[in-house]
Amino acid sequence: MAGENTAAKQIEWTVTGMDCASCANKIRTAVERLPGTETVDIALMTERLKMRLDESKTSRANVEAAVKKLGYGIAERRTGAAPAAAAAAAQPSVLKPQQKPVHVHGPDCKGHDHQPGHSHDDGHDHDHGAGHSDGDGHDHHPKGGKDDSGHGSPGHVHDDPADRGKRWYQTGKGKLVIFTALLLGAAWAVELVAPEIGKWAFVAACLIGVAPVAKRAFAALRVGMPFTIESLMTIAAVGALFINAAEEAALVVFLFAVGEVLEGVAAGKARDGIRALANLVPKTALLEVSGTTKEVPAAELQVGQMVLVRPGDRIPADGEIAEGTSGVDDSPVTGESVPVTKGPGDPVFAGSINTEAALRVTVTKAAEDNTISRIIRLVEEAEEARAPTERFIDRFSRWYMPAIVAVAALVVLVPPLAFGQPWDTWVYRGLALLLIGCPCALVISVPASIASALSTGARRGMLMKGGAVIEAAAKVSRVAFDKTGTLTHGRPMVTDVVTFGTTTEAELLAVAAGVETGSSHPLAVAILNKAKEAAVAVLPSRDAKALMGKGVVATVGDASAWVASPRYAMDNGGMDGLGLRQATVFEEEGKTAVAVFREKTPLGLIAMRDEPRKDAGDAVRQLKAMGVTSVILTGDNPRTAAAIAGGLGMEFQADMMPEDKLKAIKDMSEQGGVMMIGDGINDAPALKQASVGVAMGSGTDVALETADAAILRDRVTDIPAKIRLARAAMANIRQNVTIALGLKAVFLVTSVVGLTGLWIAILADTGATVLVTLNALRLLRFNPERES
Repeated sequence: MAGENTAAKQIEWTVTGMDCASCANKIRTAVERLPGTETVDIALMTERLKMRLDESKTSRANVEAAVKKLGYGIAERRTGAAPAAAAAAAQPSVLKPQQKPVHVHGPDCKGHDHQPGHSHDDGHDHDHGAGHSDGDGHDHHPKGGKDDSGHGSPGHVHDDPADRGKRWYQTGKGKLVIFTALLLGAAWAVELVAPEIGKWAFVAACLIGVAPVAKRAFAALRVGMPFTIESLMTIAAVGALFINAAEEAALVVFLFAVGEVLEGVAAGKARDGIRALANLVPKTALLEVSGTTKEVPAAELQVGQMVLVRPGDRIPADGEIAEGTSGVDDSPVTGESVPVTKGPGDPVFAGSINTEAALRVTVTKAAEDNTISRIIRLVEEAEEARAPTERFIDRFSRWYMPAIVAVAALVVLVPPLAFGQPWDTWVYRGLALLLIGCPCALVISVPASIASALSTGARRGMLMKGGAVIEAAAKVSRVAFDKTGTLTHGRPMVTDVVTFGTTTEAELLAVAAGVETGSSHPLAVAILNKAKEAAVAVLPSRDAKALMGKGVVATVGDASAWVASPRYAMDNGGMDGLGLRQATVFEEEGKTAVAVFREKTPLGLIAMRDEPRKDAGDAVRQLKAMGVTSVILTGDNPRTAAAIAGGLGMEFQADMMPEDKLKAIKDMSEQGGVMMIGDGINDAPALKQASVGVAMGSGTDVALETADAAILRDRVTDIPAKIRLARAAMANIRQNVTIALGLKAVFLVTSVVGLTGLWIAILADTGATVLVTLNALRLLRFNPERES
């Protein structure tokens, strides 16, 4: 694979069945050995194989055959298809959410309220939109389908298409693990009564479990990878059987199989999260043709076509508003916490939610180029850009296993052949050496530390998806926070109430809450909650009506009352210059201000802000004490971001699109490990690009599944606690490796010189396992919330 071949074409495939970085490495090695292949890239989570291929030297069929020989599924991606659509096409057995029927409304549906229980006639606006319930059944936060990526298996016996969508214990691989476990239990029971019979049960359990492992080892051997995790396990199990240690062999193979199943389940969940990104865009759109509307697949929309978007619908394509004014909730795309009022000429994104009135939108980008498709591609590229994290044991086996096997062979052969020593003595010592070389303690010790750390974290609502995440979290030197829903609660709260003239605060809240009664808009909910907290009796209201882009008016008591933007209030006698200056001060503090007034009678101002979580400041302080710097990356406006960041003593970057966050993470990664904390779909690329992506528990399912880790208690102080736990786990792992290898080194020498025999070798190996396990269990008592 020398210089770039001009005859080579860029080709992409979807590869199914990969459970870990070792799988990706095997496929890469096998494909790179084929003539005519260049720039081979494989992404584990997005299951994408991409390369430049000269088909005059190697056909596509030969590439697919090479991958299939390793036990993986492969299908070519369609040219020009959106990323998620291509993946779905390559995996026909993926279970997809059912599309609900769409009821077509004519052009006269403008202003129709799709929000049950909303008392306003035609929407609601304060330069923000109404609540966004799904009037037509479109999913606001669609969840990924069932796990269809395959659930790891003993020895990487990868996805059987018939197993897709099943629970792990319903799959062939899961049944194998359960069957092996039952054999182990039965063997132990029988051994108590008849040891000889129990021994053969252990042998059977070991052989059943190690058979698929050995098969994978031989497949890797054929493509030039003689020492892999599979070969390590195969030699260890066979060696243990040779020296009559069937019980230990069976147990190690079983634990390895369980680890593979768990790893596969985690990989499947992460892939479901990535695929769920595509579900943000509705499957159908209402296309306007010659004054009538018809339902068409959203994927077939072409640039220049006009679509009708009703209240409550998701926008089906990137475009520009041609007619209508409405609040548009861009939170799935930009992370903006409050719906933004948009009108003719304003751009809109695929996947955003129209919250108020009907819009006519001109399509400006085809489906494969829309915002969500770009985010999916960014996730794929972020996955591809991160070097696969090889498991410690697999890396170690590159030299450890060849060395042990070679030394054992020399011990068996050299003394008898070169010096005429008795064969039985040196075969015995060679087998003892092979047992000492059996990586049982290593195979168990590292997962034991990881399992203890994961258990400790889980009890405190701190989830991490495996050992690689723990290792990366321990090396973090920077933490990047999304603002909305992460550092803040994600819902505005009333911060200030200013009254004018003789109006009391209770009177002001009674009128404002009366106007807002029935609304589900975040700012309206904040006012209603404030009135409830203050035990204010809400005045009865009727005839509520939205003022597009301005606010809302209703008859409260026996007269009209308004809750509107300060500018609208100024123009309509609802506020004077002094009040406007106060509203400006609020806005400079990052707050949203609304004016409350009756006919030519100002009543007061209400300011609201999405406040930082109470523990945010303490979390930033703890991170600083640990030598970790923090920064805010948000799609919100700079004034709001500056107000939050200033109060917490953090740096910030605002007005960021997903690609901006991704670039910022890449730049920070050049200076060390980066942890990204987010809760929205827009955070998905940055979560994947970061060394560790952490989703807050209140976030979307996609963010939770896409991320490497999660905080379920919505406590910002759990971030420094997570890093503290990861660092403690890595220290524990280093101790375990030292214990395991130290004991092995001692007994390797004593076995060769004949000071220790098989029973001492078994004791040494078992002793090392017990010691490292006990050491790992110390993590169960570790309290990561305690500052060191």
